Amino acid sequence: MTGNQVSPKVPHQVGAAALEWLATNREHFRVRADGATAFEIRERFKPVGELALISGVLLREGVAGSRQAAQIAGLLDFAWQDVLEGGDLLSRMLRDEPLSPIPMEVYVPFRELGRHHPGIEAHMRVVARTTSWRALESVPHRRLGLTRFAARAELPVYADLAGATRRTWLGQTPEPWTVEYNLAYAITHAVFHLTDWGRHPDHLPAELADYLSLWLPVWIDEWATHRHWDLLGELLVVDACLPEPALDDAVWRYFAAAQTQEGAMPVSDTMPTGSPDEVFDLVHHPTIVAAFAATMATSRALASLSGPAA
Repeated sequence: MTGNQVSPKVPHQVGAAALEWLATNREHFRVRADGATAFEIRERFKPVGELALISGVLLREGVAGSRQAAQIAGLLDFAWQDVLEGGDLLSRMLRDEPLSPIPMEVYVPFRELGRHHPGIEAHMRVVARTTSWRALESVPHRRLGLTRFAARAELPVYADLAGATRRTWLGQTPEPWTVEYNLAYAITHAVFHLTDWGRHPDHLPAELADYLSLWLPVWIDEWATHRHWDLLGELLVVDACLPEPALDDAVWRYFAAAQTQEGAMPVSDTMPTGSPDEVFDLVHHPTIVAAFAATMATSRALASLSGPAA
């Protein structure tokens, strides 16, 4: 199922359809009840943070048409003003959990897209100077991510980047005859953090790029066989971050066939059933991932068609 060339047509269609579904279903990003508990509010942060991250990618790569660009702008304004109340919900969480990294992870993509909250900025500057912040324990790929988010927020160094990379599973380049579910996500997120979500693929260390070039086609075939679309989408992003992508149109046609006519992407196999809120909670992540993967593949394919700069 692997080759060495992808045309932009299929990934562009996947990305446009995924964005259409997200825009149509944006009300489901909201906190869903008056008087919601702190836990219920916090549960809405993850999808909003993912939306902001991927919106930044869509705008950065410049492959969205005018309709898609308007949809992205509308989604960002809605998420910041209506869902996060202009950042006040994140600020409130910081008052209750002053060392939590979640508000920073959600806030930084909005900050990079021109949305600011002075209270959050002040809090992050104070906390980033504490030993407690540097001592926070987390799994290696999460710590790598926090290191990169802190740098993007112009905060003091959270941890040594090279050391944080070496402690990840990917950084140790072990013998991956097969990649289990949790390990696979650790690998994809390590690549996302090292490349700033595909902005700087050249920041991926050469030895890791070589390792991924060898094993990624095997993992993609395995998870495609399992019809796990969420993980397959993340692996497609990793492919687009490599110096020489391994995939061809066959993989993308297979991935696109799992997408619904409305643009939603199931986590695995086929779409779940349930109330609109329940279905949204189950498929918003793979749909956002589909938009991310499609944007990276479209951008890479167009760059390949245009050839090297003179």
